[in-house]
Amino acid sequence: MSTDPEESRLSELAPLAADPNAAEETPRRRMPFAWFWPLLAGAGAALVLRIAFSGGPGHPFSAMLGSFIYFAPAVCGAVTVYMAERIERRSWGYYIWAPWVSTALFVIGTLLVFIEGMICAVVIVPLFAVMGSVGGLAMGLVCRVTNWPKPALYSFAMLPLALGAIEPHLPNPDRFSNTSRTLFIAAPAERVWHELNNARAIRPAEVDDAWAYRIGVPLPLAGVTEETPEGRVRKVLWQKNVHFEEVITEWQPGRLLKWRYRFAPDSFPAGALDDHVMIGGQYFDLRDSAFTLTPRDGGTELRVDVSWRVSTRFNWYADRVAGFLLGDGAEHILHFYKARSEGVVAVAG
Repeated sequence: MSTDPEESRLSELAPLAADPNAAEETPRRRMPFAWFWPLLAGAGAALVLRIAFSGGPGHPFSAMLGSFIYFAPAVCGAVTVYMAERIERRSWGYYIWAPWVSTALFVIGTLLVFIEGMICAVVIVPLFAVMGSVGGLAMGLVCRVTNWPKPALYSFAMLPLALGAIEPHLPNPDRFSNTSRTLFIAAPAERVWHELNNARAIRPAEVDDAWAYRIGVPLPLAGVTEETPEGRVRKVLWQKNVHFEEVITEWQPGRLLKWRYRFAPDSFPAGALDDHVMIGGQYFDLRDSAFTLTPRDGGTELRVDVSWRVSTRFNWYADRVAGFLLGDGAEHILHFYKARSEGVVAVAG
């Protein structure tokens, strides 16, 4: 038997020389659209969680619980990365962007099966994308440095279910905020005051540029102040038969109009708003608002102040969304009264 290392190496290479194709690794067969299945699996897992979290406000397994808002998209991202890693090793960039796609598919799925409304779907997508990437990165790290990705995945999936049963027994923190906007109107204060108390037949084109209306909040139709036995009340009507009252608490003609909101059990018919963002509900409420008129040379400065409450486990996010939508809406309502007041003045001139 030869002990020459060179002869031994040549003898190992001899079969490859006889069959050049022997050195080529047999390619693994893949399922059609293999790149898509991990994304679909992640979205499907999150959709199952959404169905499980169908409890009402304040009850176990409500979709407004922090255990769902934070962990459902994280599970979505983790399942996506786990399924992708079973096919082949992925990059760190994949762990970040793939969960964005799968969480988007998840949100689209909730809309298609009618368990989520457009308003909630639009406002929650950015937070879901971030949490999806957190879950994807965590699972990617587990796949790279451990030998137990499957137990880790099961732990990911069970965490929101365990917390969803416990969290409703803990009080939600309240956050109170306000915003204000100011606009100059080339019309006397008396004219502006009249329009504030007598907004009738509001056309969609006058207000529908506001983001709140773009994502599904019903458009306003009228806001009229009336004398009642209890005092002055602004009666407000929106599309989809939404109606509520603004009970006036301060009344200084041509100067100040302030009110608090009052909602009846039938103020928001079924389907008019997403249950999670019901005004006056457990998670969100409008507190009071005011118009302040200040005479200026050539017209009137009109300021609107709006205050609200959010009560969730993710107030840091919900409050910013509410502030953006209400601030944007306040700007558009000022422009509405500006157009109406100046239009009347122009016609009179």
